[in-house]
Amino acid sequence: MQKQDVKKRVKNFNEVALGLTDQEAQREAKGCLGCKKASCIEGCPVGIDIPAFIKLIKEKKYSEAIEKIKEKNNLPAICGRVCPQEDQCEKMCILFKKGKAIKIGYLERFVSDCQMQNKSKSKQDKAAKKKERVAIVGSGPAGLTCSADLAKMGYDVTLFESLHKPGGVLVYGIPEFRLPKSIVEYEVDYVRSLGVTVEPNVIIGRTAGLDDLRREGFKAFFIGTGAGLPYFLGIDSENLNGVYSANEFLTRTNLMKAYLFPEYDTPITKGKKVGVIGGGNVAMDSARCAKRLGAEEVTIIYRRTEKEMPARIEEIENAKEEGINFKLLTNPVKIFGKDGWVDEVECMENSLGEPDASGRRRPVPIEGSNFKIKLDTLICAIGQGPNPLLLSTIPELKLTKRGNIEADDKGITSMADVFAGGDIVTGAATVISAMGAAKKAAVAINEYLEKK
Repeated sequence: MQKQDVKKRVKNFNEVALGLTDQEAQREAKGCLGCKKASCIEGCPVGIDIPAFIKLIKEKKYSEAIEKIKEKNNLPAICGRVCPQEDQCEKMCILFKKGKAIKIGYLERFVSDCQMQNKSKSKQDKAAKKKERVAIVGSGPAGLTCSADLAKMGYDVTLFESLHKPGGVLVYGIPEFRLPKSIVEYEVDYVRSLGVTVEPNVIIGRTAGLDDLRREGFKAFFIGTGAGLPYFLGIDSENLNGVYSANEFLTRTNLMKAYLFPEYDTPITKGKKVGVIGGGNVAMDSARCAKRLGAEEVTIIYRRTEKEMPARIEEIENAKEEGINFKLLTNPVKIFGKDGWVDEVECMENSLGEPDASGRRRPVPIEGSNFKIKLDTLICAIGQGPNPLLLSTIPELKLTKRGNIEADDKGITSMADVFAGGDIVTGAATVISAMGAAKKAAVAINEYLEKK
């Protein structure tokens, strides 16, 4: 896919990937073999009929192609941009072994963009209206998906969001240059068009509790609040000015538009020498945002090698193209400050030992290898956990040792009328895996209400 010129894109927040032309989409689609036993479908967490929608692209039936996708996926314009297809549907493509897997994600984005450009609306068969009310807590990918599926079944659905804009991690976490917020708004509007009521600025567990909602007539609940509580390293001086969690840094940058200061009056430290701890997509997003905010030097500090990095290969390549430095096999052990601000970070070099629970080789610190990196900003992007704001108000809801909701594969929890899915259950994962869990939970909610 064509990309914005690197010299220009590091100075703006416009989308980097430019999408496929009609000719490029046709050429890519024609490479699909249309397998009768399509393993690519098995690799899709929401079960899109991939050969069918690609066949429609070959026939230039783009409107029909997007409708075929929306039979299973309510957020195709988003998934076509941020879904890790290379580890899912494309990896299962029969052409993958030859290094020629069909770019399924590019084609999904192409037909989604066609629909948006043509300003056409999706047609949905309306199910008979059901009287039961269902409350969805959290408007990220899981909440949006569960809302849409239940609305299609005919339920009266209300989606509650704690922030002032719906979208969850899609609006506060993923930068504009990777996922334009107009795309998220477009997809949220589609969910609204199905009859879902969206209520922002409502913190369930604080503004109102589940018992309050039960008194209002809600008969079932889906919790899709994600993993919004940042983890820190637990080393000296993490409370210095200039030390950010990736959550705060990205929320200020993306949702609160700090990159458009002073048009948006959101303060943020625009460091000259920025360090980012971590190797996932959140770390890449943080580093690339810092670069666009004016940093002269941005360094990714990661404790393993590039091979073990959980970030998408595409995002690692984009970061390298944009001049982001990579300090690998490196682990921060102490932060030093000057006049209350971060000044440098002391690190140790690592070697790789035996694989740990994640299947990746465990980093082992090398004694006596300590060195320092001069910094004025440090961003911690080592993962997130469940926010206890809601969960602390539901003591009867069973949690795991890590504080996530304990739920089975269908999203059923220890409380009969409460269901859950996405990162609040699994810990931080992908957009599409959260959507897959939400679809299963919607089916389980329907079965529960029908039996009741």
